[in-house]
Amino acid sequence: MGPRASTIWYVDAPDPVSVLRARPAPDADAAHALVRQLHPETTAVPLPSSSLDLSAAPGEREVFVGTYPGVTVICSRHLARRRPSTIDGSWTRPLASEHTYLVCSEDGVPWGSFAHWERGELRRSFSATTSLIHENSGLPLVWERSYWAGEHPPPRSFDGFPDPLSLPFHPGEFSDAANLQWLGFGHASDDGELSAADLTVCGFTLYASGEEPPPPREPEIRGLRRWWRRIAG
Repeated sequence: MGPRASTIWYVDAPDPVSVLRARPAPDADAAHALVRQLHPETTAVPLPSSSLDLSAAPGEREVFVGTYPGVTVICSRHLARRRPSTIDGSWTRPLASEHTYLVCSEDGVPWGSFAHWERGELRRSFSATTSLIHENSGLPLVWERSYWAGEHPPPRSFDGFPDPLSLPFHPGEFSDAANLQWLGFGHASDDGELSAADLTVCGFTLYASGEEPPPPREPEIRGLRRWWRRIAG
């Protein structure tokens, strides 16, 4: 199984939910510059743009970036760690943003994590499976109360007795709730207002230094020419 969501958000906008609900087009040039900053020893070859719901769990060599007014998101497998606090500072505040939000979960596995940094300082971090907490630092946020109180119980299995150490919620749904609170949508929600499918991100494949990217097919060549003319002015 691989990650279902492996995202980090850099937020300066006072109301990021309103920014995302406007369904802004991403800035491809800013996205490429950020990828080069985070992966200076690689060559980032552009991929076709995609929606966030299809890009939140990229491949090993892929990274997807959405740069919007005051809000930026990066999708990278590098972020799916059991302890969010171990993520390097070059990733938690590359844009000197006011707030950084991490949201990760794994497809088919009862695991989820989320974290919040304020001006680069970790304020809240949580990561757990159903019965094992990997990290739980900082004060719980107000929206967490109903989860810890057992108001969102995980699906029960009738194959045996539940583990007495199990959390009173599904950790993946818990991380999804963090995404909803901070950014106005959840990967599993369907409120009709905003979803990950509404947001467009720019994709890149990373190649190690000295590694030759495969020659692009003709439709890709035309797309790259248009992209190069745009950034070259």
